[in-house]
Amino acid sequence: MNQIDKLAWIEIKDNSILLTKSYGKDKFYIPGGKREIGETDEQALTREIHEELSVTVDARTMKFIGVFEAQAHAQPEGVLVKMTCYSGDYLGNLQASSEIEAIEWFSYADKDKVVGVDKLIFDHLKQNGFLN
Repeated sequence: MNQIDKLAWIEIKDNSILLTKSYGKDKFYIPGGKREIGETDEQALTREIHEELSVTVDARTMKFIGVFEAQAHAQPEGVLVKMTCYSGDYLGNLQASSEIEAIEWFSYADKDKVVGVDKLIFDHLKQNGFLN
């Protein structure tokens, strides 16, 4: 089984979730990325979010949300993505950086605009009262 191991940062404001879109991509996704060798979840997520959004996630406030798996977007059938999700406070002003073309806030009604694993996360957040 092929699996892509990723981390995601869940930022909720006014019952909407922060999503990003990379240059050349057709879908929005929850910000985050892959771990580098030897990195902890906290280190990798803090690095990825700083690279993508120019803010610093406060590792002391990080809270585990869950792990979600689905078919990986734009990958051959059978390649799964495993998304380990955390929330946490941040310092700085959110702004697109690096490969990020756009930042938007989505409600549950926007679920059709995201990749498969993020749809599962949207469902989880809706069921737990975080998204409208």
